[in-house]
Amino acid sequence: MLGKKVIPQSDSVIVVGLGRFGRAVAQSLAQLGHEVLGVDDRSEVVQELSGALTHVVQANSTSVETLRQLSAGDFSHAVVAIGSDLEASVLTVLALSELGVPDIWAKAVTERHGRILERTGAHHVVYPEKTMGERVAHLVTSKIIDFIEFDDDFAIAKTRAPADVQNKTLAESELRRTYNVTIVGIKRPGEDFTYGRPDTMVRPGDLLIVAGPTREVEAFAGKT
Repeated sequence: MLGKKVIPQSDSVIVVGLGRFGRAVAQSLAQLGHEVLGVDDRSEVVQELSGALTHVVQANSTSVETLRQLSAGDFSHAVVAIGSDLEASVLTVLALSELGVPDIWAKAVTERHGRILERTGAHHVVYPEKTMGERVAHLVTSKIIDFIEFDDDFAIAKTRAPADVQNKTLAESELRRTYNVTIVGIKRPGEDFTYGRPDTMVRPGDLLIVAGPTREVEAFAGKT
């Protein structure tokens, strides 16, 4: 069910598939001030989100002609958040690629699914369930408060300051030499976030934003 023609503005995003993941992405983008077109084939979902996004339409996203009518090719970014229907996921990415969308993000449920999406035109493939599972595992089995791991064995974590770096400046602690990690910033209770500098003093109770190779970040956080 298509409505009036959508004319995308700059830095606009089309999000296809408004399940839990797609809905969260679309609403977060809208809250950040981006123009968002949400597309789903379920009328009840479209009705539910009609007031939350810039535009929401019920449509078959696997049809190139349907997406063309929605001006999908004029959007700066696309997010294909279809997970359960692999055929629809792949065909939607292919259709968006044929329309020339310059930046296509797609959700994959398996690595094989992800490889297919890449071959059919996705510029970025994300694995929400796998990523969240790994993140929770780190939080459960260590003293890390928050954790993000990147593909090249690099991680950023939030953790409390270990005892051996407390009441010292970052230069005195020599963290890069001792632990092979970098303190990106410090958040002290009741104070604003500050970037880590050589003369920054670490106090008991400080939260540290730590970056470095995954194993070294985990080892450093394990000392707290």
